[in-house]
Amino acid sequence: MEARKKLEDLRSRRWFGVDDLRAFGHRSRARQMGYDKVDWDRPIIGIINTWSDINQCHAHFPDRVQRVKRGILQAGGMPIELPALSLSEPFVKPTTMLYRNLLAIECEELIRSHPVDGVVLMGGCDKTTPALIMGATSAGLPAIFMPAGPMLRGNWHGQVLGSGSDVWKYWDERRAGRISGEDWHGMEDGIARSYGHCMTMGTASTMTAFAEALGLTLPGASSIPAADSSHQRMAAASGRRAVEMVWEDLTPDKILTREAFDNATMVQMAIGGSTNAIIHAIAMAGRAGISYGLDDFDAISRRIPVIANIRPSGTTHLMEDFFYAGGLRAILKRLMPHVHGDAITVSGRPIVEAAENAGIYNEDVIRPLDRPIYAEGATAVLRGNLAPNGCVMKPSAAEARFLKHKGPAIVFESYAEMKAEIDRDDLDVTPDHVMVLKNAGPLGGPGMPEWGMLPIPKKLVKAGSGTCCAYLMRACRARATPPACCMCRPRPISAARWRW
Repeated sequence: MEARKKLEDLRSRRWFGVDDLRAFGHRSRARQMGYDKVDWDRPIIGIINTWSDINQCHAHFPDRVQRVKRGILQAGGMPIELPALSLSEPFVKPTTMLYRNLLAIECEELIRSHPVDGVVLMGGCDKTTPALIMGATSAGLPAIFMPAGPMLRGNWHGQVLGSGSDVWKYWDERRAGRISGEDWHGMEDGIARSYGHCMTMGTASTMTAFAEALGLTLPGASSIPAADSSHQRMAAASGRRAVEMVWEDLTPDKILTREAFDNATMVQMAIGGSTNAIIHAIAMAGRAGISYGLDDFDAISRRIPVIANIRPSGTTHLMEDFFYAGGLRAILKRLMPHVHGDAITVSGRPIVEAAENAGIYNEDVIRPLDRPIYAEGATAVLRGNLAPNGCVMKPSAAEARFLKHKGPAIVFESYAEMKAEIDRDDLDVTPDHVMVLKNAGPLGGPGMPEWGMLPIPKKLVKAGSGTCCAYLMRACRARATPPACCMCRPRPISAARWRW
């Protein structure tokens, strides 16, 4: 049987378990807050909580942190909540991507500077997942990720709405005058019906799935809707498991191997995941000391088909349906011929064990490998004169006729110029035009804002060309890879080395 840590081996004992002046200060100040010896004579588990009053994805975290604390106490640990920067995707300007590295630094330093033996990471809104994982990886203590979970399906007049996707569709209908202001405002009530992150396969759902496929969550955790009671139980189970991980000394470096990143990339392709995942995966791999790049994504994309029928790559279903169909464990079961089954997870067991026992309950939502939504992966890597270092696109969300296209380009120098010009009735644009937006990257944005989904020119919307151009814009969401800066370097020594 593998040796387990003893009480005197715990990191927190440096603060509380020695007989010197500083430890006296630590213990006396802990007693000032009502703690006693029984509280610190056990593993101390930090809970990195990214809740705020203006983060809709994490609106349920005040409850969930109590569940996590309960689980930690049940397993014989001592919980300490450590609030961290809350990056709310729709509200933070100019873009949450500008602050992802800041949250990663904060997470790392919260862990490093406090008397904790392990951590539970609470996140889910787009940039919080990679940021927390990056910080915890560099800190090097046992860490488990507790995903926020997707919100429930949207609904308006009996129609299922997907957050972050249908808003574009119906905004074009509004611009064209085909729906009323009353209808438009009615959708506001129905498109985001519960707490939790977007229920389409956007960045949030992609990144929490990526975290689970890396092995950083409990099996099945990323698929549970935020409003489901299973999510509360998962939060408590994450707390319990965090304590056991401390005794086992199960640190991120033992989980985050190249095989784990290959597994996560396979899952990203199979679920039709967001192109943003590439930016974050490269950064997370860099923190783990693993060189991972566009060629790795391209190679896996060519052999892993899209089998999750979830919008936007799919046509019908949303994350709630994905959960009922079997969730991420079912995807892993489908991918068993390809995944590295011996890669371990925070459970301490190989990832193959969670997949082997998974059920698949709806074969339209989670397709067999021989009946995919799209024959190759969700992400294609392109190189050419516009992107000599490479760029990415999402062909699974585009009509086939746009995968090979020749046409004139209309170029906007800035987002402000595009916004001012796009609704002009005399704009010189046709359905064959390719729209290009400059100065929208890490420096020009700044911070690489979510501007890739350009609006369809109003004159084309009114002429009925909306569907054509919507797919064209998706196909042209190519984003250059980030420069060789701090986001991709392994294990920075201190915050002083970080810069844009």
